[in-house]
Amino acid sequence: MDYCLIIHWLLNAAGLFCGKYRLHSKEDEDQKNLVTKGEVIRGVLSQQVVQAVVAIILFKVTGGNKTHEDTSNHNILVHVGLSAIKLVIAMIVMDTWQYWMHRVMHQKKFLYKHIHSQHHRLTVPYSFGALYNNPIEGFLLDTIGGALSFLASGITPRASIFFFSFATIKTVDDHCGFWLPRINPFHRFFYNNAAYPDVHHQFYGANYNFSQPFFSTWDRLLGTFMPYSVLQRDEGGFEARPSQD
Repeated sequence: MDYCLIIHWLLNAAGLFCGKYRLHSKEDEDQKNLVTKGEVIRGVLSQQVVQAVVAIILFKVTGGNKTHEDTSNHNILVHVGLSAIKLVIAMIVMDTWQYWMHRVMHQKKFLYKHIHSQHHRLTVPYSFGALYNNPIEGFLLDTIGGALSFLASGITPRASIFFFSFATIKTVDDHCGFWLPRINPFHRFFYNNAAYPDVHHQFYGANYNFSQPFFSTWDRLLGTFMPYSVLQRDEGGFEARPSQD
């Protein structure tokens, strides 16, 4: 949460420099969102408490099996290679779980109305609203998704700290509401950046761009991918719109 607030403050405090890179105006952020920033902060903090408890339990249960891998004398290149493979597996597992859970949340009216619609109260996303969800959704998508990624990949607790920190940073960046391709390293390696979930949060894109947090693979494979163009507005800032690419 501290990281989210710092990024939000830095982007907004930058004023004239970053203001021209907004995907929505500050007025849109204040007027179109249906939840206060105080409610968002409280919701995210409560979710993080649950995630911390689950992480501690997982580390306690599996930690004994991971210590040997951390302290063994394997060849460093083999060790690094295996660790990289495990991290990729963790990314694939998380993407797969979150894609399907996210898609189901939209396509089942009861789940959308009573659970997922809370996240879409943020029509204009911002950084610390990235993980603002109904507690049930937070547990199903993020907490269970993280646990499955950890268990299926076999990454160590130490590596998992890096992995989950990276996933959180990526998610926060995706929802920051600023289009910064030239100075943002995520734009060099990932397609589903700030404009990708922004399209999903608009009415015309609600049934598209479900993939999160790393790749757009499942959307592309299963016909729920909505390509976009990011256009510069005459009055300043940018706007993400569907394209025919």
